[in-house]
Amino acid sequence: MADTERTGPKLRSEEATEYLDKHRVLELFNNLTSQLIYSRPDDPKAFLIESLEKLQKSRTSKLNYPCLFDESNISSVFGMLDPTGRGYVTVKQYQEAMITLGAKDYDENPHGSDIDRITIDIFLREAKLGLANASATFSEL
Repeated sequence: MADTERTGPKLRSEEATEYLDKHRVLELFNNLTSQLIYSRPDDPKAFLIESLEKLQKSRTSKLNYPCLFDESNISSVFGMLDPTGRGYVTVKQYQEAMITLGAKDYDENPHGSDIDRITIDIFLREAKLGLANASATFSEL
């Protein structure tokens, strides 16, 4: 077998991977699947079509990206990290929560990092932004 024949499929595979990464196709399917399992609608196909339409509208408006977590869910996460009600979490807790939630492109050291106290307002803002970035599932070309 010639070297070009062995590298040919590899190159096509790399091109396919680059294409999927560039257009965030795998993230899109992962998000759609997660929403489908979470919601368990009676008509999954209609639900998926509606989700794609919402995503398309969100892309245009840059608002309301489909997401599994709403503000009450994010507040609950904060509450679990702050069971005594101090009103803040540490930077490490904040960063680990963002990773656990699946947030993307959030500020790793937001306001309050210098004193190791991230308030719920900052936590909510960064989580919403990070989750919107993760839920957008399309590239900005």
